Amino acid sequence: MPDMIRQKVKGEYRMLLQKLLWPRVGICTEDRLYYRMKAPSFRDEGDILRIEQGERVCFDTYFNSVSADKWRRYTAAQNFSLRLKLSGKLRVVLCSRHFINSQSVRAVLAEKVVQADSVQEFCFDFPKGADGMLFFELQALSGNAAYCGGAYECDADEKDVQPVKIGVDICTFRREPFVMGNIARMRSDILENAASPLHNHLEVFVSDNGQTLDYDKLNSDTVHVVPNANVGGAGGFTRGMIEILKANENGAGVTHVLVMDDDIVLDTDVLLRTYTLLSLRKPEYADVFVGGAMLRLDRPNIQVENGAAWNQGQLISHKANFDLTKVDLCVANELEERHEYNAWWYCCIPIAVVRPDNLPMPIFIRGDDIEYGLRNCKRLVTLNGICVWHEPFESKYSSSMYYYILRNQCIDNSMHCPGYDANALKTDLRSQVMGEVNRYRYKNADLLIRGVRDFLKGIDWLEQTDAEALHKEIMAYGYKAQPVDQLDVPFDYSRYLYATKEEEKNKGKLKDLKVKLTRNGWLVPPTRENTVVSMMHMTAYNAYRVQKVLNYDSNSQKGFVTERSKEEYSRCVREMKACMKEIDAQFDAAAQNYRERCGEVRSLDFWKKYLNLDK
Repeated sequence: MPDMIRQKVKGEYRMLLQKLLWPRVGICTEDRLYYRMKAPSFRDEGDILRIEQGERVCFDTYFNSVSADKWRRYTAAQNFSLRLKLSGKLRVVLCSRHFINSQSVRAVLAEKVVQADSVQEFCFDFPKGADGMLFFELQALSGNAAYCGGAYECDADEKDVQPVKIGVDICTFRREPFVMGNIARMRSDILENAASPLHNHLEVFVSDNGQTLDYDKLNSDTVHVVPNANVGGAGGFTRGMIEILKANENGAGVTHVLVMDDDIVLDTDVLLRTYTLLSLRKPEYADVFVGGAMLRLDRPNIQVENGAAWNQGQLISHKANFDLTKVDLCVANELEERHEYNAWWYCCIPIAVVRPDNLPMPIFIRGDDIEYGLRNCKRLVTLNGICVWHEPFESKYSSSMYYYILRNQCIDNSMHCPGYDANALKTDLRSQVMGEVNRYRYKNADLLIRGVRDFLKGIDWLEQTDAEALHKEIMAYGYKAQPVDQLDVPFDYSRYLYATKEEEKNKGKLKDLKVKLTRNGWLVPPTRENTVVSMMHMTAYNAYRVQKVLNYDSNSQKGFVTERSKEEYSRCVREMKACMKEIDAQFDAAAQNYRERCGEVRSLDFWKKYLNLDK
């Protein structure tokens, strides 16, 4: 009998659906993602929430509500119920919320007053057929009331529970604090915890691209760490898939591969929710992918993405910038959209997809997860509470990405977007190159052009290139941040703040006309003083008629300087135009080459040679 089944009730089995979660130091301490109350919350050690008489606590939150519609649509879950540990006298109100006319509407489904002199467990049934976002509220009717946790449950027939074992696939490059922390949590909460429903249903596979982890310390029967060449996320995640396939040959029984970034913070209950969803999934959703949302590590209530659409490279991040402490946005977050992929900070893939003839493309970084999703993801399910916290992308500026993003966009589109033609690529190239030139970032413009030229060489070039050596070369070419006291443009914080607001202040038809007529100031002399801009969020207008720009990263307090140069402007434009002619001559053949021969670089035999595993 599956570990998640608690007891038999009226011919069916009552099963754990979702544990009620608490804020945790080291994970997330934003109370309003877990519960809401007007008065300041007071928690004892041991997860006990004291509730003052007359005070109300609401659980219509991101982590502690149930998305009944999705559970019913994709799984065999029926007849939701609630199990709570309470003491004192409280009114328990069962509720639902639906998204109507752009806002959530609350409905009371049932209520009951309970009383206990000491902590006691109570069970409450939601009405049959209850839909929408289900949750509960507690109102203290005495001065000694306390909430001590609980769980949502559901009824399901035992025959509907499918065997699931998750193989976590982590690719890492010198991210020891994150990786060690996540492995430690998985060990204590799951791998070495016989009481966990996930015990014996999880194994961890780590590809160490930096070759800096302590293998003797980490390796065990359930954690497998292997050294790997630095061949980017694509090579690291593929190595993990290969190790999982090898483990299955020896009887591991992994049914799903969970690809997961190395620089995330993970609540292990997310793994349990993923496991439960997959265990109860209906037969018609056997090939479903489960995607985790990305929340910001620095602002843990803000969502960056909840599934995405490729859109020929003009990415659409679904539900971006949702503040998940807002109840209306929690409900809206469960509205289903057309997903094409889920990024690999957290994406669970059926092992039936991860075949020896269907491995990722060797494109190093940026776009490997997208291509694999476009190729294989027929249905993506996301669910409130299945998420990770990730460093914001503005903390990760790197010139090297300009090489990979456009190159890999071309590769992905050649296989999956036949409408993306030479003219579309030329439009993208012109827009991106001129955007960098107008920011005086000529090296980035060079990398964009080089990426396109490498794509035009076709799949033989991709197959034969030493990806690790190429990456070192690309990294060496780009801009490198240095301490600001070593740069010839002094850091001025007031100037930096001004520049972050400059674009908004100067919007308007007159400014647009001025910029267009002068080609963003290139046709007139520089008249403005040197400026300090955000490395990640600089706009072209920040550089308008400026001689030098300090590109500043507030997190590292480092930067690099770029300078207005008509010679570099002219050189980049010449190279761009030459590249456009090459696109006209070579694009169709290169795209066809990738479409027809992509299988050669997605096979296990190719990857074994690529990763030097045959030696």
